[in-house]
Amino acid sequence: MSLRALAVLGLALAALGWWFSPQSPRQPDAPALAAGEVPHCPPPPQTAPGAAPLQSEVPAGLRPVRLEAATLTPLAGFSVEARVLGRQDYARGREAALSPTDLALGWQRMREDAVLDRLRISQSARFYRYRWRGEPPIPAREIARSSANMHLVPSDAATAAALQRVRAGDDVRIDGWLIEARAADGWRWRSSLTRDDTGAGACELVYVCAIELR
Repeated sequence: MSLRALAVLGLALAALGWWFSPQSPRQPDAPALAAGEVPHCPPPPQTAPGAAPLQSEVPAGLRPVRLEAATLTPLAGFSVEARVLGRQDYARGREAALSPTDLALGWQRMREDAVLDRLRISQSARFYRYRWRGEPPIPAREIARSSANMHLVPSDAATAAALQRVRAGDDVRIDGWLIEARAADGWRWRSSLTRDDTGAGACELVYVCAIELR
């Protein structure tokens, strides 16, 4: 391949990466509703400022949400006030049809500069990772309990637009529902229901009713 062809290919790949980045003018849509489905995402009880995430019971009248890609069954109400530790966007894979963006979030002492300055944070393949040198800035168990990677499913165009504006370092409040997604062919994606777990299956899958930059 000639140098000119390589240069053109490099420019094309760079343009593609920019198009799917948070800086792109492209606005990812919320997942399409199934035919005849009426939009519904009533916000759950909200967490108090500065508190840990609030997980609440699902009211009896809250029914599943039918999307073209899957049916979302609420498992718990979820409200979190947190600092955005990282953002990763996804355009490929079955999960991306529901959740175009993961946010790594930290709350309580995992919002503090003195803690975060001593951690190296990264995201890839739907996981969130952190490292430190020497001793951790706070106990490792507290880091795990006070931060998480969250797969966010926007409930409508306004929520998708709000999610597109979020950047690492922002303070946000997210209100929605922890969900299980099931497709007709048996495919399933289920949220964690605790903040104490780590590793595979520990991420929250959130059907987002509202995102507010604080």
